[in-house]
Amino acid sequence: MSKILQLKISLDEFKPLIWRRFLVEDSISFHELHNIIQTVMGWENYHLYNFEIGNNIIEAENPQGIFVDSMWTMFRPKAKKIVPSEKTNLNDFIKDEKQKFSYVYDFGDKWQHSIVVENILEKDLSRQYPVCIDGEMSCPPEDCGSVYGYEELLKIRKNRNHPEYKERIVEWLGEEFDPELFVVDWVNAR
Repeated sequence: MSKILQLKISLDEFKPLIWRRFLVEDSISFHELHNIIQTVMGWENYHLYNFEIGNNIIEAENPQGIFVDSMWTMFRPKAKKIVPSEKTNLNDFIKDEKQKFSYVYDFGDKWQHSIVVENILEKDLSRQYPVCIDGEMSCPPEDCGSVYGYEELLKIRKNRNHPEYKERIVEWLGEEFDPELFVVDWVNAR
């Protein structure tokens, strides 16, 4: 029977920390983990991704859709082994508690995430997986220009008199956007 991994994912280079804690079966593929991360973090799955564990880059073998960031794949380290995410399960690489690995989403904006295996648990047959159990802060919006673009957007959001407030906040982001909002029940409903 598969084990349950308690994972904590954090968005790097941003304070206050944007993070999620969630439970997944270790028998799922890395591609399935990518889809779960998209949901728990609040991303919209518009871009390419990869995981990096040791000397391995785990990514979609044949990504579907139009991905502007495919041109960025030429800049990845050549010494790394490329492993297909659809054919590789978590338990192929994840063996220990406290093990760390990374996840990059959107090679243009390069949203770098750190993932740590907090716990390896026995499967509770009364519980459904995957499930998000905790977290803090809203996910940045897609295509806002990475950490620095998001920080700039938050500064503009605080100043209604900023010359770009109407275009960037009212028309694009939405005035109702709350960077501190995180509701675990909403994540699990998705």
